[in-house]
Amino acid sequence: MVTKKLHNNKDRKSASVWKVDILTIYPDMFPGILEKSLSGRALSDGYWSINATDIRQFALDKHRSVDSQPYGGGPGMIMRADVLARAIDSVHSDSDTRPLVYMTPRGQKLTQKRAHNLANGDGITIICGRFEGIDERIISSRNIEEISIGDYILSGGEPAAQVLLDACVRLLPNVVGKVESLKEESFENDLLEYPHFTKPRNFEGKEVPEVLLSGNHEHIKYWRNQQAENITRERRTDLWERKILTDRCD
Repeated sequence: MVTKKLHNNKDRKSASVWKVDILTIYPDMFPGILEKSLSGRALSDGYWSINATDIRQFALDKHRSVDSQPYGGGPGMIMRADVLARAIDSVHSDSDTRPLVYMTPRGQKLTQKRAHNLANGDGITIICGRFEGIDERIISSRNIEEISIGDYILSGGEPAAQVLLDACVRLLPNVVGKVESLKEESFENDLLEYPHFTKPRNFEGKEVPEVLLSGNHEHIKYWRNQQAENITRERRTDLWERKILTDRCD
C-alpha cells in the first residue's frame, strides 16, 4: 500500500466531501492534531477526507532515496523531481480541480481569504517538503502553488500542512455550529478580533466593561467594533491600512 487512508466517511455523498491528499515521507504524522476537536469531528462525520501517501514508495532505487545533493554545490539535500513526479501523479491528475500546494517559507503567506477560497473548492493536494527543499523543475512542470504559514523555518512541511488544513476545515459548511461566529473572527473584514470577557465579573480587581453588562446590543456592537479597530491600528498597521483603502473603494 502506498497510501494511508485516514478518513471515516459515514455514507456521505463523495461529491460533498472535501478531499485532501498529503504527499510526505512521514505519513504517520497524519491526521495528527487534525484527528482531535473540531476538525476531528468533521473528519469522523465525513465532511472531509484525508489520505497520506508515502513519497519514499516512489523512489527509484532499493534504498528508497528521495533526495540528492544540489547541483552547483551547497549545504543539505534536495528532494528529487522525478521521485516527486511519480508520487504526485499517483494522486493528482491533470483533470483534478483541487489546487496542488507545496508548503515552503518562500511561498505566498497564507491568509484568511485564501483559506476561504480553498475551503470553497473540492479539496487540496499538499506536498510536504523536507531537507533544503524540492527541485525547482517539479514546481513549474506541475503548476504547484507555494504557500507559507509565516516568516520562520520548520524542519518539514508536515506541521505547516496541518495548520493550513485546520484553517480550511473549520470553514467547511456545517463544521462550525454557529456560522455567525466566523464573521467576527480576526482577519475577517481586515480587523483583529475584539476582546472577550466572561465570569467572574471581577477578576483580581479588574471588572468587565460596563457596556457589556448593559443589555444594549447596539452599544455593545459599536464598542466591539471600536475595540477591534483600535487593536488592529496598534498591532497590525498593514491590516489597518488595507481596511482604510477598502473602505474608501466601497
